[in-house]
Amino acid sequence: MTPLLQAIFSALAISLISFVGIVTLAIREKTLNKILYLFVSFSTGALLGSAFFHLLPEALKHFADPLLVFQCTLISLSLFFIMERILRWHHCHEPGCEIHKRHLGYLNLIGDGIHNLLDGLIIFSAFYTSPALGLPVLISLALHEIPQEIGDYGVLLYAGFKKSQALFYNFISALSAVVGVIIGYLLINQMSNLNNFILPFAAGGFIYIAASDLIPELHKETNLKKSLISFIFFISALVLMLLIVHD
Repeated sequence: MTPLLQAIFSALAISLISFVGIVTLAIREKTLNKILYLFVSFSTGALLGSAFFHLLPEALKHFADPLLVFQCTLISLSLFFIMERILRWHHCHEPGCEIHKRHLGYLNLIGDGIHNLLDGLIIFSAFYTSPALGLPVLISLALHEIPQEIGDYGVLLYAGFKKSQALFYNFISALSAVVGVIIGYLLINQMSNLNNFILPFAAGGFIYIAASDLIPELHKETNLKKSLISFIFFISALVLMLLIVHD
């Protein structure tokens, strides 16, 4: 299977995660919060592990000047910060997000669509570089998407969307990942070095999401036992990412 097809199927799989929101309707809120908390912990480790064990080492192989890799990473991190500020792009991990107006539901869809478009570019870049690199990137994105999509579904319901509308619009927004893959494929033939820059860009995005969004969520837990369990999940994800490091 070609890298393009691998990336498209992977992006479709990521997009289908948007339907996970409907499952939450059958789960008690207290139980859901516990599950989400563990997912957030694991996805935090997966994102950081993917950035530091896979994306950055791979990017360093393609640049003669290592400083350029870290410059690209910091530029990416800064751009993610700006996008979040402009679009109020906040990845909520609980159905009860602080969204008070219906138009913010649409704003959430726009922000999520841009996020998924970038995910598609990252997925294509990873599989184009190596299928072995595509796997850890796909795992980290999938783990991050589960709590995010549950949160997005909750935001749309809270903003006044019907259940069927929330599922449909959330899925359409998620499909922008496939568009991102196609854009990456078209641009890679026009810009031969594009893939080299996408890798540190993806790393910066992963680091930003983990550090500015997910870790603060974990700090909200004050119970020592739950915090230790959370830390175990975090470390487990780092170990998993380390174990699947490709040669």
